Amino acid sequence: MSNLAKKYHIQEVVQPEQKPKKRIVKKKRRITKGEKYIYILFGIVCFCLSYFIISNQTSIYKVNREIQVIDAKIVEQSKEMEELQGQVDELLEYGRVLKVAKEQGLELQKNNVKAVPKP
Repeated sequence: MSNLAKKYHIQEVVQPEQKPKKRIVKKKRRITKGEKYIYILFGIVCFCLSYFIISNQTSIYKVNREIQVIDAKIVEQSKEMEELQGQVDELLEYGRVLKVAKEQGLELQKNNVKAVPKP
């Protein structure tokens, strides 16, 4: 037997029926008018709140700055007061007062001298 006389059997491959694939169509979600109004209202509220917060912070900053300026003036004034109090104490020393009194022609009378305590 020769190979020519032989019939080859061709096997048919049976494929199962393919069902057509269903495509899932996603609907585009549109924003409704109500949602638009809510978003716009939310944006306006956020803007107003941020404006009020910033304006309050600037006013607080200004007040703090004024407080610092006033504190600096108080410190400067207290230093000046201390210097003047030192001069007053220096001028009120007993020896200096006695010296000025003698220059003015006054005399010390021991019977009329009274001791006054410092407050």
